Amino acid sequence: MSVYEIRDMAIQIDGKRLVEDVNITVEPGKCTAIIGASGSGKSLTCLTPFGLTPGTASGSIKLDGIELASANAREMHLARSRYTGFVFQQPLTALTPHLTIGKQLQEATSQAGPQRLSRQELALMLERVGLSRADERLDQFPHRLSGGERQRVMIAAAIAHQPKLLIADEPTSALDASLRGEIMALLDGLRVEHGLATLLVSHDIASVENHSDDLIVMDQGRVIESGPTVDIITNPQRDYTKRLIAATPRLTEPAPVLPVVGDILMEAEDTTVLFPRPGWRQGKIEAVADASLSVREGEAVAIVGGSGSGKSTLGRAVAGIGPLTSGTIKWQAELLPERRERSLAMRKLIQPVFQDPVASLNPRWKVGDIVLEPLRNLSPELSSPERNNKLAQALDDVGLGPEYIDRVSTSLSGGQAQRVAIARAIIAGPKMLVLDEATSALDPLVGGAILQLLAELQRAHRLSIIFITHDIASARRLCHRIVVLDAGHVVEMGAMAEVVENPKASVTKLLIEASKR
Repeated sequence: MSVYEIRDMAIQIDGKRLVEDVNITVEPGKCTAIIGASGSGKSLTCLTPFGLTPGTASGSIKLDGIELASANAREMHLARSRYTGFVFQQPLTALTPHLTIGKQLQEATSQAGPQRLSRQELALMLERVGLSRADERLDQFPHRLSGGERQRVMIAAAIAHQPKLLIADEPTSALDASLRGEIMALLDGLRVEHGLATLLVSHDIASVENHSDDLIVMDQGRVIESGPTVDIITNPQRDYTKRLIAATPRLTEPAPVLPVVGDILMEAEDTTVLFPRPGWRQGKIEAVADASLSVREGEAVAIVGGSGSGKSTLGRAVAGIGPLTSGTIKWQAELLPERRERSLAMRKLIQPVFQDPVASLNPRWKVGDIVLEPLRNLSPELSSPERNNKLAQALDDVGLGPEYIDRVSTSLSGGQAQRVAIARAIIAGPKMLVLDEATSALDPLVGGAILQLLAELQRAHRLSIIFITHDIASARRLCHRIVVLDAGHVVEMGAMAEVVENPKASVTKLLIEASKR
């Protein structure tokens, strides 16, 4: 007998139908996954029946006999508080920042009744989800935990009241590859142990293909394909599903043919970055320690590692947009001064592209103003017609037409926003781009298109690229060489093909193995 069953569901927001003709069945101890590109209606389908979106759902939606489509306030509260647990994409924003972990777990257990659990019982809940030093964690606040630790806390809170249905909305997309594997394995274990019916939402096929029993593929608010996961992955019927699977980077795919590289452009030697310890604690945190790397003309170099390994800190130091405690950055064998002391010509050389494309763009500015900003600061000698010509060329280079010039950034999709961010980075004519997790927040179709765009720009402009990522499979599509960081130290570097085939460091082996799951 199914725990959760949806029949002929449609969802409307402000009179506009965004989802229609959805049918889903989730059985005890089984996992049904919903995949699709951004905007396909996955999250709306999962959250709207519980009143967690502005939408209104119609059709038949039954949770353990409760008809949610016509439920009154009391029945809806019961469905959410007693029968359902939720795991969301961003644990830091989903957890209450001013409550300790212990208080949040106590609050979660109170949904099943008025009883209070002992400290030992609360610590046991954290141990069950794989958190070390569980008793100590009870007194910590969410911001003191890493992303993986916060996600484990959210999972503990989601199952604290022993729900019958667990809804996990993109629970791993904000995590690195090794943590993704750990969290998915944890959800598998809990599902089997407690007989949980699980509805899993993801745009990452690699995260669900080995962890779900049934798969639902959505596109533009409709279910276009559904069935056993293994059948859909091995024999997809619809072109959209085939494209979605093909766009997912895998280490088993043929190695790409990469452009020939030139002479060394940039050398970072003995790079060290220290941060002061928070609060009253004395001393410094060594975020990056004596790290060295070089990049040649037309070469793409991947900096990979787990969360907190120092990838972004090293990349920001190289780009001149983050602190550098000691070490040297050389450009064509000449020392680069600190960024504020560099000439305008020097500042043009290296340009950054950030992880969250929407957050990195000014929401009040039009696309034209956003892309032109570097020219106003770095090339003030250009006339207005010259700037406009460069604007048109930059947008054309990233596949956007002139109709985007007057659009505001908040009206763009994630892929369009990232293309605008890349156009802003290349308009001043840099020799190198530093991309910090530039595709990790994007679905496979959009992320694959961005990787293809970067490869085309690399060939057309002989761009050098530093590609910061936790996903080795994605980096392999673009990068010649790889630098692996762990706890701020370079633990391995070499040609991409050689490192993937014969990794030496344990952290490299872990990341590669996680990319194969």
